[in-house]
Amino acid sequence: MNQKKSTLGKIVFYFIIISISVIIVIPFLWMILLSFKTNNEIINSPLSIPELLNPENYKKALNTLDLLQMYGNTLFLVVIAVFFSTAFTFMSSFAIAKMSFKNNAIPNGIYLFLLLGLAVPVYILLFPIYRINLKSGILGSYLGLILPYIAVNISFNTLLFVGFLKDFPSELIEAPIMDGINLIQLCTRVVIPVMKPTFVTVILFNAIYIFNEFPFASTFLNDTNKYTLSLMASMFKGQYSMDYGAIIAASIMIIIPELVFYAFFQKYIISGMTEGAIKG
Repeated sequence: MNQKKSTLGKIVFYFIIISISVIIVIPFLWMILLSFKTNNEIINSPLSIPELLNPENYKKALNTLDLLQMYGNTLFLVVIAVFFSTAFTFMSSFAIAKMSFKNNAIPNGIYLFLLLGLAVPVYILLFPIYRINLKSGILGSYLGLILPYIAVNISFNTLLFVGFLKDFPSELIEAPIMDGINLIQLCTRVVIPVMKPTFVTVILFNAIYIFNEFPFASTFLNDTNKYTLSLMASMFKGQYSMDYGAIIAASIMIIIPELVFYAFFQKYIISGMTEGAIKG
């Protein structure tokens, strides 16, 4: 009886997993099929199989867009914003989780304050940040995007870092300190190597967010030479018309690199999420 229940449970489990996988994959496959259709086919028969796999949409996207420059702009923003957001939040998380305060309510209050950012929708921040950038004279510059990207990622990074550091063995910290190691050496030689899965998770999620981020980029950038990948699709939208095929083809060219990166670092992401967020 127990063996039959175990077999039935496995069947139900695999059925649910396969069903979820199919639900996730079908929209992406449909998107690929749409990218080989003409605009008339997309509008009139979006669910049909294309009569001919026409790569014209991809050619149009490659001829219209300066992909090299857009990838360069996006990578520049990703590297700078991810580096500073990861560094700042790791240092603050280490202080919250491992340093001693006269009043324990201080680190707990700071921790809760930083986590409040998870409950704030990005769209609410657009107008205040726009006004700040305008008054500061950085509207339209990369700095006007980098600073909001750093701030937006603080809450998520803090959740993972503090969640892991709270269960980090104190012995691994106290022993090197007694041996005369300083704080920077402690973090770089002892703490960070152990936290590698969490760091990879934080870096990857931050990078993917910036790759896909659209509201800030579309609002704060007005120079096409500074456009990011997320703004590629908007270049095929006119005042009275829209090139659906080129938009879909451009979107696929954005998605595929992200899928490759995610697949490559998948084991680190799962490990980092379980060790950080669940513990937190």
